[in-house]
Amino acid sequence: MAGRIPPAFIDELLSRVDIVEVIDARVPLKKSGREYEACCPFHGEKTPSFKVSPTKQFYHCFGCGAHGTAIGFVMEYDHLDFVEAIEELARQAGVTVPYEQGQRPNPQQQQAKLNQYDLMSQCDRFFRQQLRQHAQARVAVDYLKGRGLSGEIAARYNLGYAPTGNNLLRVFGPGSANALVSLGMLIRKDNGETYDRFRQRVMFPIRDSRGRVIGFGGRVINPDDAPKYLNSPETPLFHKGQELYGLYEVRQALRHIDRLLVVEGYIDVIALAQQGIDYAVATLGTATTAEHVQKLFRLANEVVFCFDGDRAGREAAWRALESALPVLSGTHTVRFMFLPDGEDPDTLVRKIGKAAFEQEITKALSLSAFFLNHLREGIDRHDLDAHRTLIEKAKPLLQVLQDETYRALIVRELASHIKQAEPAVRNLLGLASTSASPAAGPMATQAHPPRHPQRETPSLVRTALRCLLYQPKLAEAVKDPQSLSQIEQPGIGLLVDLLETLRSNPNLTTAALLERWRDTVEGKQLEKLATWQPSLDDFDSLRLEFLGALARLEEQHRDSRTKTLLAKSTQGGLSPDEKTELQVLLRRPRATDPA
Repeated sequence: MAGRIPPAFIDELLSRVDIVEVIDARVPLKKSGREYEACCPFHGEKTPSFKVSPTKQFYHCFGCGAHGTAIGFVMEYDHLDFVEAIEELARQAGVTVPYEQGQRPNPQQQQAKLNQYDLMSQCDRFFRQQLRQHAQARVAVDYLKGRGLSGEIAARYNLGYAPTGNNLLRVFGPGSANALVSLGMLIRKDNGETYDRFRQRVMFPIRDSRGRVIGFGGRVINPDDAPKYLNSPETPLFHKGQELYGLYEVRQALRHIDRLLVVEGYIDVIALAQQGIDYAVATLGTATTAEHVQKLFRLANEVVFCFDGDRAGREAAWRALESALPVLSGTHTVRFMFLPDGEDPDTLVRKIGKAAFEQEITKALSLSAFFLNHLREGIDRHDLDAHRTLIEKAKPLLQVLQDETYRALIVRELASHIKQAEPAVRNLLGLASTSASPAAGPMATQAHPPRHPQRETPSLVRTALRCLLYQPKLAEAVKDPQSLSQIEQPGIGLLVDLLETLRSNPNLTTAALLERWRDTVEGKQLEKLATWQPSLDDFDSLRLEFLGALARLEEQHRDSRTKTLLAKSTQGGLSPDEKTELQVLLRRPRATDPA
């Protein structure tokens, strides 16, 4: 498994934590037979369809399809990334995460980083205290009131005030100078002296996913001062290309985050929150990056970028689109909202109110519409040169777009615009042909009638896999997994890999197995198979079904091999080894039910 944390530790961690306890601490569970149930925390429902299996250490919602291990649940419910979820579960289990060699700071470095977080937290408390107590804080308070912000919303976002002068060394002492410089709070002159980076500004603390202060944004109070906004520089804690202002506050305000609205300024985020629009975040003085988009998609399936309608705003929106293309998937929706001239989210929401503002959000352009509109700008002709230019502009963008549905829709629009067949346009764009295009038409439906997975009999390999996932101890019944590798059936390699893994690690749970294949195509298939429930939930019945599937697979392989060798023998082409193999196959009795 990719990552910085050894797989063996993840196995151990999952053996220490109980998924029932992990979920019950967040969503109260009720016993229901051998499992536990609740109303799903990931979609609204009145009848419980969310099931937790203590045997498999796995959860599954039969309503929305959400499923996973304790790690996956913490990631989804607490909105953490993989490493953060591991660290949170390790903290609950009272164990330390052992990062791989060279990947983890030594204990001294770890302590130094903890000290950095603590120092930033102290700076945050200092600025908030100054907003309440400093003799000159009235100018900051008046500024915030002038922007229509209440004391309650200022407290929610921990707004503060940086007075004039150099204050931080006086508060924290000369010994903190180097640390404050490294954290971007002080600037060191050529002569070695330091001064406060933030002075006479309203302060906006920037918090990471755990609520720790990692940087600041400062807004001038005097309109004659510059720059208008000043952000922390890149530091060991703060990387502006990865962080989003207000994301922590969104997670605190909302349990279910259906939509995230990306705006450009701190005040916009806070003003929208004050009006009840609690799902706005802002980039931190930089263009939207792929890391931003990935972080957004981990929290919500719908992301709406809100920019000014002028040229600069549209260019910023286009950069956001370019960042979104490589990470877009079928479950994600990206749209673009452009504001009227002279308006920003702060002024517009105060003018028209929450309901009307959210109505404007629903009118936002789809990604495909904005994509095509932008490409067509300046190309108002319909001749060969114009069409070639359009194709050349679209080619590099569509080649990085991984989502085939979006790509097929855009190809269809391009084909319609330049009046060419879709296969020809795909060829011009350097894209592989596909039969999954939305433009396949009704004939495709007739040629490939709808399939009904729920009525299909699972393949023998799938049967063996789901039995093994339900009861990993079944692997002990297979003495030589590699003997199965000669079978030519889809998925047989994955089955052999699971059996080999369980022979080497006989105590692995279903959850630990799934984590071994996290973020792989095979892992997604295994997760779906892990939702299966047997009609007879006892070990002997599962063993018979599992071994029966393996026996039939081997019998099918022998039959196929026999036919191949017999056909080859009629042409006199068998080698001595093949002749011996054929004789053995012909003498071998048909398989019976497994013992």
